[in-house]
Amino acid sequence: MSEISKIEWTDGTWNPVRGCTKISPGCTHCYAETFAERFRGVPGHPYEQGFDLRLVPERLLDPFKWSKPKTVFVNSMSDLFHENVPTSYIETVGRVMCESPWNIYQVLTKRAERLKNLLGAELNWLVEKKHIWWGVSVENRKYGLPRIEHLRATPAAVRFLSVEPLLEDLGELDLEGIHWVIVGGESGHGARPMKEEWVLSILRQCRNAEIPFFFKQWGGVRKERAGRHLRGALYDEYPKIVPSEFPDRWSRTQKCSALAASSSWCAKSLPTSERQGLLALL
Repeated sequence: MSEISKIEWTDGTWNPVRGCTKISPGCTHCYAETFAERFRGVPGHPYEQGFDLRLVPERLLDPFKWSKPKTVFVNSMSDLFHENVPTSYIETVGRVMCESPWNIYQVLTKRAERLKNLLGAELNWLVEKKHIWWGVSVENRKYGLPRIEHLRATPAAVRFLSVEPLLEDLGELDLEGIHWVIVGGESGHGARPMKEEWVLSILRQCRNAEIPFFFKQWGGVRKERAGRHLRGALYDEYPKIVPSEFPDRWSRTQKCSALAASSSWCAKSLPTSERQGLLALL
């Protein structure tokens, strides 16, 4: 089952990759790293290796085991397009998402150039899938704005921006080809402040471009106290979701079996006994 998420804009998380490395100011107070490093060295814990990057193939087929459709943040504890994640593994994650269209997948990256390059070539068979949303993180002008340009050049049915943590006024944005914008302040120890006028500027631009706007949080050391209201209102807007029929357990098991049979990465995700049982269903 996917992990139930406290992230306001998703239902749950799915992490077939764990760990990452810092590449820009938005990573400075990474919540995922802080969480993972608490468990470094704890035998048997999913984060026994802390925030070191590693593939988790045993989690690849999880979407076929969930008992209901979900909106899922893919790799909330990593970055699918990290330079050390093999293209073949990213392709396998894409195949799992493609074969389970009853879920909505939200894929967020800071490696926007690799996203653009792969969806424009090896992964171009994914670009028309409306249940897979591709997004980039935007924290400031220097690092965030180039990511928006890479995303706009990425062939995709749904593109979104996660403007979190918002660290400065971004100015006037080119939102052409963008379908959703999330904005949020940084939270936790050492959180850097976010000004209301920065948020209102993005809201205004989203309204002018008719783009759904989601305000996640003000952030701060005690984010619950700061809340999520922007001038007294909540903004929980999403792109139009196109639902797909949720298949019965037998149909999901067959899809799972087919992937386990055809993909070496997926085969590694199952214990031998479970894999043999699934393959017997084919």
